[in-house]
Amino acid sequence: MLFNVSYRNPRIIKSIDTSVGKPFSLKERFNMKGIGCGKLYITSCSIEIHNLLILDSYLDVCNIEMRPDGIIVGFRSLLESYALVIPFYKLNLYKGKAEEYSIYGDHHFIKIKADTQKIHQFIKKVLAFKANHSTSTDRGYY
Repeated sequence: MLFNVSYRNPRIIKSIDTSVGKPFSLKERFNMKGIGCGKLYITSCSIEIHNLLILDSYLDVCNIEMRPDGIIVGFRSLLESYALVIPFYKLNLYKGKAEEYSIYGDHHFIKIKADTQKIHQFIKKVLAFKANHSTSTDRGYY
């Protein structure tokens, strides 16, 4: 789900919180040694996101925030902030090239450049968190 989060809207905040959970507390953030990764360069993206990013001439960058039940990929375009909200059960992460990760959720995708070890470690953390916190009903087992 793609949201414009530039302005405080209680309906959007409630929708995001029900999809991916409320933000982690400060204590949980310290215990997890961080829940986000900032300034990731976008190499490719789906057409709806691309149409937003081409409106300005700045570099295409995004950030990722972990939540208890998913991730939020945030980016900016023309002084507006957007959030791509992806619950864990819809999240697909692929490593296509040696220095590129693809993040898929529903019909949206973003490919990010992973040129530092810090980014690789964060993606591993997201995958481990997804594996540890998914229930048996998320995998289709009953």
